Amino acid sequence: MEKITLIGAAGQMGVWFSKYFVNAGFEVTGFDTEAEVTTKGVTVAKSLISGILQADYVMLCTPTRRTPEIIRLIAKEMKRGAYLIDISSEKSKVMNSLSRTPAKINPICIHPMFGPGIRTLKNRNIVSIPVRDAKVELNVAKKLFVGANFVTIDASEHDKKMAVILGLPHLVNLCFASVISKDGRTQLVEKMSGPSFKMQRILSEGIMSESPDLIETIISNPELRKHAEELWKDIGRLLTSTQESKTEEILAYIQKCQENIQASTNTAAAYKKMIRMAGSVDA
Repeated sequence: MEKITLIGAAGQMGVWFSKYFVNAGFEVTGFDTEAEVTTKGVTVAKSLISGILQADYVMLCTPTRRTPEIIRLIAKEMKRGAYLIDISSEKSKVMNSLSRTPAKINPICIHPMFGPGIRTLKNRNIVSIPVRDAKVELNVAKKLFVGANFVTIDASEHDKKMAVILGLPHLVNLCFASVISKDGRTQLVEKMSGPSFKMQRILSEGIMSESPDLIETIISNPELRKHAEELWKDIGRLLTSTQESKTEEILAYIQKCQENIQASTNTAAAYKKMIRMAGSVDA
């Protein structure tokens, strides 16, 4: 039976992966300094080092800001031939540490594009970021996470893409949640709201269920700044245009946006999908 140790096993993703590997037939050990590890079938390590000495795989489910230091602490202690798996959401901060690990261990750098609420890996995306040998590392990841879809991309491009895929939605929804939570008429707004507000609220509240460490990491991605500045600039321009009654400028902006979106998306079909999703929300 293969052995895997999860560092940060009491966190949301740590719990999910602990259950996943228990169900996959692994001997699972967990360690966490922030909370008690209580997942059924997981042996609790007495210390960080004792937990990784005999592991075939070590998975880091830790905040990105702590991950490089943990890599430094455990890499030399891991047994020869073992795999060190990083799942952090920003790779520029951990890639240097992973690439400098001893030759006796094998670094695997992935980014699961899902949260702890999923039931199965089927059709879920996992991004693989090469450290030493892209082909070997990808094959190991595919063996561990059967059923997932894999995309390979380097660390720099990963962070650029995540600025749009994760950073922008998290930033917008964090601010949206802040604004609506200050409204003392939340219940009245809820009663009056239509599908677009309900879905936006649910998305925002869902993101707010994530750990502050994760949200902070995602919106601290340096690649996000240019997109956020563009968003802020456009919001300011639109608000100024509305205050100055520049209707034609606003319409031109909207039409240009519609043209750009429709070049790659069927907006009519998207609207129908939104209505179906809203129906499930109300059910």
